[in-house]
Amino acid sequence: MTREEIEAVLGAELHQIAPDIEIDDIDRQEDLRDEFDIDSMDFQNLVGALSKRLGIPMPEADYGEMGSFDAMLDYLTAHAG
Repeated sequence: MTREEIEAVLGAELHQIAPDIEIDDIDRQEDLRDEFDIDSMDFQNLVGALSKRLGIPMPEADYGEMGSFDAMLDYLTAHAG
């Protein structure tokens, strides 16, 4: 998958968790949980959905690498191999 395709998947899955989020309005460096008041369960649901949809293992030990939109996109792109 290309980075653009992964970005579209990330945006779609994020929209499932928080439908009021406008992807164009995201501060791509801000922590997603803080910016959109996503609790830990929603974050786990997001990670689980992305892992399943993209076929990428995303262990809890790596959650620190996935805080912002750009960080999550970088992580997914690096592991989409």
